[in-house]
Amino acid sequence: MKLLFTLLTTLFIVCNAGAVSLPTTVKEELKKANIPLSAVGIEVREVGQQKSLISLNSQQAMNPASNMKLLTTFAALDLLGPAYSWKTEAYIDGELDDGVLVGDLILKGYGDPKFTIEQFWLWLSDLRTRGLREIRGDLVLDRSYYDLAPHDPAEFDNDPLRAYNVGPDALLLNFNTLRLRYLPNGDRLKVVSEPPIAGVTLDNQLAPHDSDTDCRNWDDKVTIQPGGDSVVLQGDYPIGCGEREQSLNVMPHTRYVEAVFRVIWQELGGTLHGIQREGTVTPTALHFSTHRSEPLSNVIRDINKYSNNVMARQLFLTLGESLPLENEPGDMPPAFSGSETSRRMSIERSIFAMQNWLARERLDFDELVLENGAGLSRIERISAAHLADLLEHAAAHPLSAELQASLPILGVDGSVQDRLSDSSAASHAHLKTGTLEGVKAISGYVRSKHGKEWVVAFLINHPNAKHGQDAQDALIEWLVTRH
Repeated sequence: MKLLFTLLTTLFIVCNAGAVSLPTTVKEELKKANIPLSAVGIEVREVGQQKSLISLNSQQAMNPASNMKLLTTFAALDLLGPAYSWKTEAYIDGELDDGVLVGDLILKGYGDPKFTIEQFWLWLSDLRTRGLREIRGDLVLDRSYYDLAPHDPAEFDNDPLRAYNVGPDALLLNFNTLRLRYLPNGDRLKVVSEPPIAGVTLDNQLAPHDSDTDCRNWDDKVTIQPGGDSVVLQGDYPIGCGEREQSLNVMPHTRYVEAVFRVIWQELGGTLHGIQREGTVTPTALHFSTHRSEPLSNVIRDINKYSNNVMARQLFLTLGESLPLENEPGDMPPAFSGSETSRRMSIERSIFAMQNWLARERLDFDELVLENGAGLSRIERISAAHLADLLEHAAAHPLSAELQASLPILGVDGSVQDRLSDSSAASHAHLKTGTLEGVKAISGYVRSKHGKEWVVAFLINHPNAKHGQDAQDALIEWLVTRH
């Protein structure tokens, strides 16, 4: 019996060789923030090594906030490839003669996450180059590629105007946001919108004032009231804060596309006589032009470096394209099958595609809960250990460099630009952040001064989570300098 106990003890020591307790600095910072260890999930291990250096509550399912984008972007790289691009098509339904279309112009979207105003302008210029000048019918918007329930932008945090609350759309233009620029001049205040929007009035009722204001919260006293074809601005504006800007979600997708189209089309010398309406590509419509997006490798950089929730949701829906059109019975729900032209993307389809991919890659994330793949969710869950597994799996993948390059560089850019920028740890890590009310997360790759490559996942789920950043930074700095 004594011999068995000795053998078991020796085995335990060998299996945990190299494991260390949570650094004192991390414990101290968590204590300062009044965050108990039970509210923290941490996994740290060297790339290519199975043993954990630190493992605390690492199997616990936790809300990862935007760390969920790591799963979405890596799955997309593997399933779609870094050169994948989205298309947006233009069709003409009618007779085109000498620049005049007696009929409708149809725009059909396929979920481009980054169809910017600049790209839209160039594409419409291409339509002009191809001979279209006057549209005597309607502007028809085909958004049928997505099969989604109606989106409530107020559902997540009762703040529907926030740019991050824009819902996914097959014909998403410029993130469906209006950028308002506040330009004080003496005791006057000018407000301009970018892009300019046809038929929508910007009613500036703001009262400029010179009182001392915390400019970090300058917009708290500015009230935006969109309604119909007007956007009303009320409240006070602190002149001392100088020029400011904010991006807002103030109108439905279709109204936004129409307003921008009319402005640009007129600038290009075109005319539109009809109305904007929703519809689909008709059997009589002829393909006229196709716009191609930036490649996926560029898109995931914006998603991860700047934690763009709208783009991440669009990308998550695109994962459904990886499913085959025809399947054996039982492989896929019947509603997911169909022809290339008739199939539609849905959240259910994307979750099914993700589950298939995880099973194929032998990543058994049994606690995983997906809602939109962006982390802007109260129900999405994953453990710190499985985030670390994902990062390790990605490190051994042929496209590992693409994923790492998409992550913010510590102290240099993106969402970690201002973290440890004055520390010797700066530039020694590629990290994805995540923040929600009650959630603070960071995961990624850390290269130590001794040349070792580490994966780290540090999740906090607690009412005081917003105060946990110093603890996360302490762990990263400790890894860089000590290991």
